[in-house]
Amino acid sequence: MPLAGAASAVLGDSLAELLRGLAPDVLHVHGLDFAREVIALAALAPNVPIVLQDHADRPPRSWRPWRRSLWRRGCSLASALAFCALEQARPFASAGLISPGAKVYAIPESSSRFAPGDRERARRRCGLTGDPLVLWVGHLNPNKDPLTVLEGISEAARDLSSLRLCCCYGSSPLLRDVQRRITADPNLRDRVHLLAAVPHDDIELLMQAADIFVLGSHREGSGYALIEAIACGLPPVVSDIPSFRALTGSGHIGALWPAGNARKLSECLKRLAAQSQPRLRAQVRAHFEAELSFEAVGRKLAWAYQDILAGRHARLS
Repeated sequence: MPLAGAASAVLGDSLAELLRGLAPDVLHVHGLDFAREVIALAALAPNVPIVLQDHADRPPRSWRPWRRSLWRRGCSLASALAFCALEQARPFASAGLISPGAKVYAIPESSSRFAPGDRERARRRCGLTGDPLVLWVGHLNPNKDPLTVLEGISEAARDLSSLRLCCCYGSSPLLRDVQRRITADPNLRDRVHLLAAVPHDDIELLMQAADIFVLGSHREGSGYALIEAIACGLPPVVSDIPSFRALTGSGHIGALWPAGNARKLSECLKRLAAQSQPRLRAQVRAHFEAELSFEAVGRKLAWAYQDILAGRHARLS
């Protein structure tokens, strides 16, 4: 089978026909683990630059050499790769999966349509109180590390007597551990609300009602819940990992704390609780508009595409 025919078999004849009709300037693939499809795309559109966007991907294990070889073939065809934070490219570069000529850009995976709202109105609708009211939105799993967050909340509550924590979560392998931790600690027993999964629109309302957003992740490709919180103007107190540093402007808004360190989390919570909420929320929303809104992400993508095409034209000339 000719190369173009093989590519059509992988991607489908309808996509091959669409590519011929559109004659795109750049192809943007979301995810790094689509080597076969990238190879097929490159065969169908050999002169079109390909951008690969990371979505919490990980390099294949060294004990699976066939997968690493396939990844290497796919990544070698990319003109550029995009990560939420440039640091996230290092494992792929160390594994030899990024070709020397490929460009690497720091671009968020997505944005959010969430918006700020009246805090008191949102609190009345939610029926929640707290000074501060802290919000968690994330799975109850070891990577998100809810037990460290609970420990930090417990420590902060010694000085913040009206502090409340509201937890929204989907999958919950640590739920029993979380419940035991709450039951055993008088500083947590009456101040932590486990809401489990809630409708997406209600997440926006909760973010409008809360004073601080908290997460303790050890690793994230990006952080959709964090992006949504920032869109609502909700000050984040999140772990100091590459993607969260990128999304918060290295802690320019809110605060960053070392993952797994409950004492530092407590200090950050108390520091933010002492600051003016209206001023903080305005700063957070302004950061969202400038760096994380759909318009801002679009500008970053457009600049990257132009940079890729300019480099390609320079090489061809």
